[in-house]
Amino acid sequence: MYTEIILISFLGGLICLDRIFIQAMISRPIVVAPFFGLLLGDAYNGLIIGAIIELFWLDRVPVGTYIPPNDSITAILITAAAILTGKKLGAVTPEIMAACVLIFIPFGVLAKKIEIFIATANDAVSDDALEDAKSGDFRAIERKNYLGLLRYFAFSAFFLLIIQLILIPLIIWLYPMLHPSVINALNLTFFFLPLLGIAVALNTIKLRGAIPVFCVIFLIIVVIKEFSHDFF
Repeated sequence: MYTEIILISFLGGLICLDRIFIQAMISRPIVVAPFFGLLLGDAYNGLIIGAIIELFWLDRVPVGTYIPPNDSITAILITAAAILTGKKLGAVTPEIMAACVLIFIPFGVLAKKIEIFIATANDAVSDDALEDAKSGDFRAIERKNYLGLLRYFAFSAFFLLIIQLILIPLIIWLYPMLHPSVINALNLTFFFLPLLGIAVALNTIKLRGAIPVFCVIFLIIVVIKEFSHDFF
């Protein structure tokens, strides 16, 4: 398990560079979660986690100087924790995934705060690069660019490593001790999470009547499901 955690942290650090450097959208939760799920032998549950996290922060886009919560790190942490915990306990269940979502969502906000700190620290490097440009020292400018990338990679990889090393063994130890009522609550939470994500997605749609239409469709599906359950 610890070898997998180290590998996930290193690759996660590299992929997170896409948020500030390549920006080819490979750091989106819908991409990284299935990728790490495949790496851990469970791409299906990785896809489910990626879709949920993608919906959660769909309305938080990096426009101008705004830095959104780090959904890449969040998706990686939840995917790794859910699958590694499931391997240890026998299966990746909806309850385990719901528990991991609830535990690791706050770390996306914490990572955002650290990103802001790194961006502020890089302002000084940018000022130095301007001085290098005035003196014509282009190699020094290149080194400072690499320094900014190295800082971000180190932060992402180290953050992923520390959080996983602390919390994944803790989840594996605590989860079997949960009361059945808590397990039932987690089961309900798992099925509520996609609805919450869809609500966020609908909030980004500026079409009049979109939300009532969705609610009606959802209600019809629920009624059909209940009747089909009764008959079959």
